[in-house]
Amino acid sequence: MAFRGVVGVVLLSALPLLCLELRRGIPDLEEEEENEKRQKLVRKKQQEAQGEKASRYIENVLKPHQEMKLKKLEERFYQMTGETWKLSNGHKLGGGEDLVLENESQTSFETSNREAAKRRNLPEPLTKVSPPAEQPMQKKVLDLPEEPPETAEEVVTVALRCPSGKVLRRRFFKSCSSQVLFDWMMKIGYHTSLYSLSTSFPRRPLEVEGGCSLQDVGITVDTVLNVEEREQSHWFK
Repeated sequence: MAFRGVVGVVLLSALPLLCLELRRGIPDLEEEEENEKRQKLVRKKQQEAQGEKASRYIENVLKPHQEMKLKKLEERFYQMTGETWKLSNGHKLGGGEDLVLENESQTSFETSNREAAKRRNLPEPLTKVSPPAEQPMQKKVLDLPEEPPETAEEVVTVALRCPSGKVLRRRFFKSCSSQVLFDWMMKIGYHTSLYSLSTSFPRRPLEVEGGCSLQDVGITVDTVLNVEEREQSHWFK
C-alpha cells in the first residue's frame, strides 16, 4: 500500500510538467502550418510574377519582332512583283482637303501602276525568242513517201539504230531520193543539225547529194544505218 501511495504521489507531481510540455508542442505544430501556408503563398506569387513577365516579353518583344519580320517579307514580295503601291496607306474620304489628298493619292496610285506595268513588261523582250532555224523544216519531215508492200519489186528495207538502242525499220523504193532517210530520221526526233547517219560495215558517213536516189548512194539491199550524234563543233556551223 505504501508503494502504491508513493507511485501515485510521483504521478501527481509529474502531471503538471506533462501538461506543460503538451502545451508547448501545440504551438509548434501551429507554427509549422503557418510556415507552410506562407511558403505556398510565396511560391504562388513567384509563379504569377513569372507568368506576367513572360506575357510582357511576348507582347513587347516577340510579337513586334514577328510583325516587323512579316512586314519586311511583305515589302520584299511587293518589290519583286512590282506592286510597291500596295504598301502605301490609304486616305480618308471627307471634305475639300480630303478630296485634294484623294486626288494626289489617285495620281500617285496611277503613276505607281504605270511604273509597275513597265517593270512587268521589261522581261517580255526576253521571252520573244526567234524560232530555231530548223522549225520551218518540220513540214518537210512529215512528207514521207508511202511505204511500199513487201511483195513490191525494187524495194529495200532500211533499219535505223537509234542512240537509245531502239531499232526502227521501213521499206522504200530504191528509186526514192536519198534525202528521205534524213527526213525519216527527223520525223522520229533526231534533227539533222545534231545527228547524222552512217553505215555499219564498213562504217562511213552517209552523204546525200541533190537528186541522188537510194540506189545511187549504194543502198541496193537491206541496210542498217546508225543514228550518231554529231561533234559539238558542227552544231554552230
